[in-house]
Amino acid sequence: MATYQFPQATHFYKGKVRDVYSIGTHILVMVASNRISAFDVILPKPIPFKGQVLNQIAAYMLHATQDICKNWLLSVPAPNVSIGQKCEPFKIEMVVRGNLTGHAWRTYQSGKRILCGVPLPDGMIENDFFPSPVITPSTKATEGHDEDISKDEIIATGLATEKDWTTLEKFALALFERGKQLAAQRGLILVDTKYEFGKIGDEIYLMDEIHTPDSSRYFYAEGFEKRQQKGEKQKQLSKEFVREWLIANHFMGKPGEVVPDMTDEWITTISNRYIELYEKLIGEKFVPQPLSDEATFKKIMDALKKLGVYH
Repeated sequence: MATYQFPQATHFYKGKVRDVYSIGTHILVMVASNRISAFDVILPKPIPFKGQVLNQIAAYMLHATQDICKNWLLSVPAPNVSIGQKCEPFKIEMVVRGNLTGHAWRTYQSGKRILCGVPLPDGMIENDFFPSPVITPSTKATEGHDEDISKDEIIATGLATEKDWTTLEKFALALFERGKQLAAQRGLILVDTKYEFGKIGDEIYLMDEIHTPDSSRYFYAEGFEKRQQKGEKQKQLSKEFVREWLIANHFMGKPGEVVPDMTDEWITTISNRYIELYEKLIGEKFVPQPLSDEATFKKIMDALKKLGVYH
């Protein structure tokens, strides 16, 4: 994927899976690449159409939640590109959990009944629904892994004021409720997800992608209760299958471990699974739109002119 040269570009950040350009002081251009990461490691080969899948799901979900709170998105000029307003980010991720899964389950299994300051009820098994969704925030690490943090620690360290926290909490729970409703319409359960927020002036905005398979976990609703009663693994819709393949091939991102060979066949499988995710989640046929770097750049420039960024 090319690195673009934009007039008045003030900053460029190459993330694990996205390239982010700052234009002037107020605009961000976010290009979703076909790179794929797991265990904080970028895997060696790109996945066809992955960037388009995630970008289009995120745009769909941002539009479907814009009545709950303002968000950063202004334009989607190309299949894998979003343009939006630059926010001053809160250095926390609002992780919302509807079920006892993943990190929360591992914490619970170790005998702890408090996660990020949130008490967890006794007598639960893996994947059970919480009585009501819980927020278990984490700090946004610039390097290494994100760390668990409690509401009290967030306020005490000044990562958010008490007033801002109240708004963040309200928005995160309302967004999760909407995400659950959208998922239910598609025969899915939104299990857990993360939201990132920032400020423009004094107003809080929702940033980044939301409710995508890379930032969320989904279970299939059909058969959920039966699987729970039998203590079986839940059928899920996320990129967990990539992590499972890596673990089965002895890779978890630890020093000295080598990423297993990604055959062309396996890359096609991953690409097809991402397309399946899109179609299940959005309820529409996925239409691949491969664009050259030149065509993508032209679409971005046209959109920036339309937004009044360039004259």
